[in-house]
Amino acid sequence: MHTGMMHAARPASTLWRILFVAMCCSPGACGAPARPVATAVLASGADLESANPLVTVHPMSRQVQRHALFVTLVRLDSSLQAVPYYARSWSWDTSKQTLTFVLRSGLSWHDGAPTTANDVQFTYQSLGEKALGAPRAADISAVSNIEVMNDTTVVFSFRSPQPTLPVVFAELALVPRHLLDTVPLPRWRSHAFSTKPVGNGPFKFAERVPGRRWRFVRNETFPVDMGGPPLLAQFVIAVVDEAATKFAGLVSGELDMAGIAPSMARLVANDSTLALETPPALFSTLMAFNTTRPPFDDVRVRHAISLSLDRQRVVDAAVAGFGTPAGGAIPPGVPVYEKYSVNADTTRADSWLDAAGWKRGANGFRAKAGVALHINLLTVGSGDMAAEQLLQADMRARGIQLDIRVRELATFLAQVRAEKKEFDAAYVGVPGDLALGHIVAMFQSAQRGGALDYTGFHSPALDAALASARGAASGESATRAWQSVDSILRVESPAAWIYHSRGVQGRSRKLHNVVMDLRGELTSIARWTRDDRAVAPSAARASARNQSAQPPRN
Repeated sequence: MHTGMMHAARPASTLWRILFVAMCCSPGACGAPARPVATAVLASGADLESANPLVTVHPMSRQVQRHALFVTLVRLDSSLQAVPYYARSWSWDTSKQTLTFVLRSGLSWHDGAPTTANDVQFTYQSLGEKALGAPRAADISAVSNIEVMNDTTVVFSFRSPQPTLPVVFAELALVPRHLLDTVPLPRWRSHAFSTKPVGNGPFKFAERVPGRRWRFVRNETFPVDMGGPPLLAQFVIAVVDEAATKFAGLVSGELDMAGIAPSMARLVANDSTLALETPPALFSTLMAFNTTRPPFDDVRVRHAISLSLDRQRVVDAAVAGFGTPAGGAIPPGVPVYEKYSVNADTTRADSWLDAAGWKRGANGFRAKAGVALHINLLTVGSGDMAAEQLLQADMRARGIQLDIRVRELATFLAQVRAEKKEFDAAYVGVPGDLALGHIVAMFQSAQRGGALDYTGFHSPALDAALASARGAASGESATRAWQSVDSILRVESPAAWIYHSRGVQGRSRKLHNVVMDLRGELTSIARWTRDDRAVAPSAARASARNQSAQPPRN
């Protein structure tokens, strides 16, 4: 989700005090705080949505949950093949409908309670409960039963043969039954567990200062056969939404890793103390149409908007080329991706609008029955709003008035997730997953009203195609099935996919053993180390000071 808002940049030295004065100094006992040894500091453009892995879609939240705070049943290696983690082994019966996991013993929750098969059962049963409205509920829809045989054995029964091990077992972190089983599902998002979690992973939750930081410390008792205690003593997620402050924090050494504005990529690449990381990312940016009311209840208008968009220009101008113009919903990098180009076609766009009754008037703008074709576009802001302004220009060229409405993240999510949708369109980033469960969560009828049901569009034909895709074997048959889904989405156009992102991260060269790939930026965080020796001042410091000293935009 784009979360950069336009604020006056916070000086990097102020950032440092915010991060560490609370943990380094007793009241009145120190001046400028020193960084604790073996501490990594990462920037997030927004506060973590929740620490509960069943209810969040925020990318950084999911990374922390999956790789640091909790454990998953299995993990994915660098070739995206499942390898043991909390599950020591797994096996299928001959029908491929019964899956047995044998779990490790000796793994404890951070409050000392043992992690057992009961937690596995509880996590996955809760995931499928409609009252929870979990974004990934569809990932468990094929499961008919989960049975605990003993503390270290759990059996999943499926309604039909499964072609492969479902990826959700590598991506969904487990939650503690003993802390959540008495909490009503509708209250999970607001429950204290979301902001003061008890995990069982290599790092423990230590503190949260709302809107400022989260801190996690090494779990000294994390089992050796699951990787052992992390090499870092702690890591901090700092909430930094200003692009200039992120860059200044990187070159000053106060931040070790931060997603940066693409326009600053060259500055990072030219700084000898920093490394520019551009990993593949399962993250798509789109214009989601509210198909439940005019004008976007008319597929002709949706087609016209999609054909009006110059996607390549958005990629080039708004994200400095760090993205792929989107021909559909499926992002590059997943095995079923096939390149499909959607070029702007303004002649066809005008024809669709004319056919829908939206005619140009003498003022150049379109109207029907005396009502102007006017769109309010919700957004949480993309830094300098370059992308939104480019979309606005594309619409104006077609005679459509588009106003940009910036909302704070929580307000934005509340509006686009509301059961009765009261917006026209939303510029939104959607974090994906390797199983493409995010597409199911957006459009499957069973997920109506869920966390990713931004458009309100559902159809029997799309439901059937999604079911076929999720049940397809890997390889060519899966590619064909998912391309059928993508084809329906292109025909119905409930959203206009604009681009699929690449990661743009600045990383301090003091931080080592960092692996970034489709599994995420934090996949190797338990093996990270930080060189705490002082280094010579960066040649980019002057540039960073100039960036952070810029006056706020009007």
